[in-house]
Amino acid sequence: MSQQQLLLLLIGLPPTPSSLRVRVWRRLRSLGAVPLKRSAYLFPDTPDRYEDFQWLAQEIQRDGGEATLVRVHQIENLSPADVLRLFHEPRDQDYRHLAVRYRRLLQSLDRKTAATSARVHDELARLSKDYQRIRGIDFFDAPGGAEVRRLEEAIAMRTRRPESARREAPPTLDLTKLRGRRWVTRPRPHVDRIASAWLIKRFIDPQAVFVFAPPAEFPKDAIAFDAPGVELSHHGEDCTFETLIKRGRLRDRRLARLAEIVHEADLRDGKYPHEEARGIDVAIRALLAASPDDHQVLAHGTTLFEGLYATTSRK
Repeated sequence: MSQQQLLLLLIGLPPTPSSLRVRVWRRLRSLGAVPLKRSAYLFPDTPDRYEDFQWLAQEIQRDGGEATLVRVHQIENLSPADVLRLFHEPRDQDYRHLAVRYRRLLQSLDRKTAATSARVHDELARLSKDYQRIRGIDFFDAPGGAEVRRLEEAIAMRTRRPESARREAPPTLDLTKLRGRRWVTRPRPHVDRIASAWLIKRFIDPQAVFVFAPPAEFPKDAIAFDAPGVELSHHGEDCTFETLIKRGRLRDRRLARLAEIVHEADLRDGKYPHEEARGIDVAIRALLAASPDDHQVLAHGTTLFEGLYATTSRK
């Protein structure tokens, strides 16, 4: 976090009525204010947040309290990283609670009944609303948001309507026609995208070149994977890595074992409870946190999967 001007609200509330204290606390929480000290709260200095604090200060003063709004450039004894951590911690906690609900919903998708479908739709709408609310007060992109976005994408892939209702066998990739191509997927690759890229390079297209772009900007000449609405993505209960193995008819015991680990690390639906899944998930999160360069993350991630493949038993 670079040095950024902040808003500091200093408040003093009368002992009565107690309802004022509760109302102010709830309002500060809903606005995403960060407590600095007792009765001191921080916001990033933006026009919207400045207006929010002004209104709140007027409300406090109207009910007999005191409120002083100050712009500050630096807080003694707090580095920019310390200030950033103050903003990240409450949002990360919000995201953790939300991720638990997303995982529970993901696990319920295996129960395919009309009642379940209705409940899934309702819960997904509630989750989306709560996610947007948290995003609205996540001023500095707390790391925990990445997990929620990944779960949201996984659910979107599992619940999207098939483009055709025909019950045809999925086509098998013609591997001879997939050499020296560009492959495109979404930015900030996580477990499934990195594992899939490793699989493509290792078994399908050794000359593959990878591109990262938002789905709306996918190059027309590139083969898209692990994105909503594309052929090489999640299908049914399968993650993209599993889809590629099946479409490519890659019969390899070690790949089958890796597929289970990738599935669990990506979807966390309990279908394949391998201990390695959690470790891989944490390792790739560390790579993403350490580097903003998706190609660098991919390079390190593919090395990780090459090592996993080499050490996986053939039995």
